[in-house]
Amino acid sequence: MIGRLLRKSDFERTLAVPPRSRSAHFAVHYLHACPSTPKQGRQQAGASELCTGHAPNGTGSVDNLVSGHWLGHVLPKRHAPRAVTRNMLRRQVRAALQRQQSQLRPGLWLVRLRQAFPAAQYPAADSAALRSAAALELDQLLARAAR
Repeated sequence: MIGRLLRKSDFERTLAVPPRSRSAHFAVHYLHACPSTPKQGRQQAGASELCTGHAPNGTGSVDNLVSGHWLGHVLPKRHAPRAVTRNMLRRQVRAALQRQQSQLRPGLWLVRLRQAFPAAQYPAADSAALRSAAALELDQLLARAAR
């Protein structure tokens, strides 16, 4: 199963690392980590529990705690002005990650749209040609990132 990156802090720390792989239109960032947990409300001053009460025991290394894939995507309006195109690209990114999931390391994966697809070549906002071009490029990009 593939989780989703939801918090701004996860996006920021994944974007802080250099891209693992780039293509003509996309860049993939990878961080070997788990998503951040939501902040808990303040506990009362008289609480007798320690804040580390639910922490895992020190039986293994921290690297072994990362399991699963979490996906985020950044698709700016300046590169994909139509919502139809952005939604189609989101579906293509998710499908490509599912196809390549067995070869990818667990952690945080972020796909960023770097450049717009040329409107002269793909005039329709969600055409079969654009869909297949994006899927092919994403598959190649994630296969390179898996190495």
